[in-house]
Amino acid sequence: MSQTDQPEILLAQPRGFCAGVDRAINIVNEALSRFGKPIYVRHEIVHNKYVVDELRTKGAVFVEELAEVPRGGIVVFSAHGVSQEVRRDAEARGLQVYDATCPLVTKVHLEVVKMCKEGFTVLMIGHAGHPEVEGTMGQVGEGIILIEDLEDVAKLNLPADEKVAFVTQTTLSVDETKEIVDALTKKFPDISKPRKQDICYATQNRQDAVKFMAPQVDLVIVVGSKASSNSNRLRELSEKLGVPSYMVDAPEQLEEKWFEGKKRIGLTAGASAPESLAQSIVARIQEFGPRQIRSLPGIVEDVTFSLPKNLTN
Repeated sequence: MSQTDQPEILLAQPRGFCAGVDRAINIVNEALSRFGKPIYVRHEIVHNKYVVDELRTKGAVFVEELAEVPRGGIVVFSAHGVSQEVRRDAEARGLQVYDATCPLVTKVHLEVVKMCKEGFTVLMIGHAGHPEVEGTMGQVGEGIILIEDLEDVAKLNLPADEKVAFVTQTTLSVDETKEIVDALTKKFPDISKPRKQDICYATQNRQDAVKFMAPQVDLVIVVGSKASSNSNRLRELSEKLGVPSYMVDAPEQLEEKWFEGKKRIGLTAGASAPESLAQSIVARIQEFGPRQIRSLPGIVEDVTFSLPKNLTN
């Protein structure tokens, strides 16, 4: 029997942590190391239960509102970013802030502020309620409109001479936003587009890796938590490509029946899922029956982001 005839687990490349997630987790760990517990974190630092639970055991306290943080306490803003209102609230409460906002999200924040100052109405392509969207739209008091789907584009009723621009939630893929961008361009031929794609490099790379992997496998396992936008997109993409797909964030969530009659299993992980978790899920799959493990070729990411200066001085 040749190697390709044997049951296999194919590992997508790249998968797992991106530079922004790595930086955010390092910020919480560095704050805990330097100041001791508790360190408060507004919102989940990244959307992964395994990561959040691990940091909680070290002394991180996750809160939804700054009112839950004692006056003068230490707080870390999550990788998704926060509104200006949250920043003002933190200052008013005398909190010591360490900002773990992904630099790629900060880039979008700066674009929004600049365009609104220049008199543009900014259209934000994204999902209502997602913390990144709330943070981005909260950079300005007015002049920004959320666009979730084509229906929202159709409902737009702006003056003919309106200066219009758009930005996107970073965890959406180029494929996902294409129809909306095309519709906006058709409706507003002079619409100002971002100088560079606002889609996170990691989001696009992981989706491209799934596109390469899916035709080679009978089943796809996505390592990621329910709240993770980019992990959900990976599962949806592989299903759209015709491959049964499941998303899990713990080995015990795997069901043996999923693997019955499936020769090749593809595995990927969202940008907020650690490799240690992915490997524990690979090990659990192996318990259902021995399989060779093969890493697929793909982009090797070498992006890194430095820690905030107020945490390294």
